[in-house]
Amino acid sequence: MPENDVKEIVKAFWASRAEEFDREPDHVLHSPGQHQAWLALLGRFADRVPSQILDVGCGTGFLAFLYAELKHEVTGIDLSPEMIEVARAKAEQRGVAAEFAVGDAERIEYPDASFDLLIARHLLWTLPDPGRAIAEWLRVLRPHGRLVLIEGHWGVGELSGEYAHIHTHLPFFGGAMGEKVAAFLQTQGVQEVQTEPLMTPELWHEPPKYPRYLVSGRKPAKS
Repeated sequence: MPENDVKEIVKAFWASRAEEFDREPDHVLHSPGQHQAWLALLGRFADRVPSQILDVGCGTGFLAFLYAELKHEVTGIDLSPEMIEVARAKAEQRGVAAEFAVGDAERIEYPDASFDLLIARHLLWTLPDPGRAIAEWLRVLRPHGRLVLIEGHWGVGELSGEYAHIHTHLPFFGGAMGEKVAAFLQTQGVQEVQTEPLMTPELWHEPPKYPRYLVSGRKPAKS
């Protein structure tokens, strides 16, 4: 199947879920303790305040709004215009200055070295060409800028709907163990790669049912 067709199916899948997206337990915060746990986690990866941060595959803005709360300059992009519409409405309602735009994680429309930190959550498994995506992410990062991926390994399970037709075209479909993602980032030129589990109960609405983790690294200081 041509890559553009795969992308259109992925976009349609998430477009159809934008209105209900924030009703999923993992897409919103449920308590002050959980809120503070996420702020503490994310705050570790911004080297200065304010940093210029790009949230790739931002959905309705979960990570973007937290980084905005930490006084950073945040841009969120998502392939789905419907997701971006929800994120913009939330930003206006909350009086938050974060910017949101429709964008492709594998073809980012920002100049080289635009951001200090790039973050993505549960995005890698939706990409038909993750190698191209990582190259783009490194391109838009400043030298020694940080890359942070929040991921998990939930497995394939029973296939149905749109993804039943395209899962073989998505190299990380179903997620992967952190060690595999870390090794992949290293092959793409990411330096100082580290992996840490995200199984702390305070981060989640309920105890994780599958491995959750964070992989971080840096763009080389010199090309």
